[in-house]
Amino acid sequence: MSQGKIDTPAKDAQPEAGVMDSILMQWRRERPDIDSTPMAVCGQVWRTGEILRQGVIANWSNYGLDFAGSDVILTLRRQGRGATLSPSALAKDMMLSTSAMTNRLDRLEKRGLIKRAMDPNDRRGLRIVLSEEGFALADEMVVAHVATEERMLSALTDAERDQLRTLLGKIVGIT
Repeated sequence: MSQGKIDTPAKDAQPEAGVMDSILMQWRRERPDIDSTPMAVCGQVWRTGEILRQGVIANWSNYGLDFAGSDVILTLRRQGRGATLSPSALAKDMMLSTSAMTNRLDRLEKRGLIKRAMDPNDRRGLRIVLSEEGFALADEMVVAHVATEERMLSALTDAERDQLRTLLGKIVGIT
């Protein structure tokens, strides 16, 4: 599959910083009694997150998949060839409700990318596995995904990437 052109945000980093500085100056003028710098930090994180999200979505669209379907395919792929997960384990791994998972699985099964099989240990249960076509697609997708993310992060050194992960981890409490 061809990869879509993804603009690297590094080209726009300076104008974006200028926008945030302008917003801060406006708030300092209008409300000098509050420190508006948290707005700038959060705004920059949100804007950057949206740029990254759009880059990933553009890549997935090359495969006729949305973010949701791609997430299922790659979650199953990282389990290993032939490995299965129950729908509830898959939903938990992806931090979704089981009802949201059902629709995703229906669409992927219709495309022949996954198979549902009876759980041999629980007659009422199901197991989800990638089909051969789904496994091959996942292998192709993950290469394109990493390349897309690499392009989007190319302005950062390895040390800066590590630092960014650490700083963002502090916000969500995972460091």
